[in-house]
Amino acid sequence: MKLKNYLFLHASLLLYSIGGIFAKIASSKAFLSFDFILYYGLFLCVLFVYAILWQQILKRFPLTVAFANKAITILWGIVWGYLFFGETLRWGMLLGSIIIVSGIYLVVSDDK
Repeated sequence: MKLKNYLFLHASLLLYSIGGIFAKIASSKAFLSFDFILYYGLFLCVLFVYAILWQQILKRFPLTVAFANKAITILWGIVWGYLFFGETLRWGMLLGSIIIVSGIYLVVSDDK
């Protein structure tokens, strides 16, 4: 697979993970308040764009490779939690991230 395709895949997954930020912010707002509707609307917009991008990803990658790479969103969730929400990093989270990245590498390298 071309590097350009992998960059497209991971940029799309990064966008998907950003949707999680909007969802978490929306969950802290009063239901149906302006802020809730704004952040929930942003979340839905991200999901809409991601759904279109995901279809393009599936045209470029085997399903196993695409889904294995989707696990990287867990790593992004840890990063966003630390940066935006002040969540603490734990050794188990870092170990889990290493396992995720290793699993992705194994699936992608096996595809070749």
